Amino acid sequence: MRMANLRLPFSGRVLLFIFLVAFLLTFVQIGILTIAFEKLGLSQRSAFLLLLTALMGSAINLPLFRVKSEPLDPETVPEPLRELVRRSMRDFKGVTVIAVNVGGCLIPLTFSFYLMRHSALAVMDMVLATLVVTILCRALSRPMPGVGIALPVFIAPVAAALAALLLDTQNSAPLAYISGTLGVLIGADLLRLGDIRKMGTPVASIGGAGSFDGIFLTGLVAVLLA
Repeated sequence: MRMANLRLPFSGRVLLFIFLVAFLLTFVQIGILTIAFEKLGLSQRSAFLLLLTALMGSAINLPLFRVKSEPLDPETVPEPLRELVRRSMRDFKGVTVIAVNVGGCLIPLTFSFYLMRHSALAVMDMVLATLVVTILCRALSRPMPGVGIALPVFIAPVAAALAALLLDTQNSAPLAYISGTLGVLIGADLLRLGDIRKMGTPVASIGGAGSFDGIFLTGLVAVLLA
């Protein structure tokens, strides 16, 4: 989960969007991400369309509900971010809007359900693999005031890949994507909602806050490792 109180100016978001599109095009063309999507049964065109949709959707947060939360003490924020947090605190009125990010949550979830329906995966294997990743993400994630919920980058994809290989070698790719995606969303986002009340942010987004979220890429890295 990312806090939505730190945002780039519009021009910065446009430049970031252009850079990421170029970045994604390059990686799909040279075949790195294509390998992952081929394992999942997608063509190169479908792979790029899914990535582009996730990228564009990452700028959209859909409000779900509101919770009362405590003001943020700027001294608890990492020093490089303190000035930005101080500027954004004027928007905080003791209430945090919990939202869901389209590109970082809804699209990965939709694709995970697609894989569930079109892969020969056992339900118990999906439950066990997701449970393993969820437990690790919950245990190793940490709330960072002014930033969001921090999680070491390779914890989820490595755990998802290992669980998938141990449970179902033949279908390890879709199992790794599903467990990696759901494990992060549940363990590092949903099970950390209680921590949001102490961060003094006006908006908290499940799956991201206007940037290409790591949840989507977690699934792809897990597939490459599986």
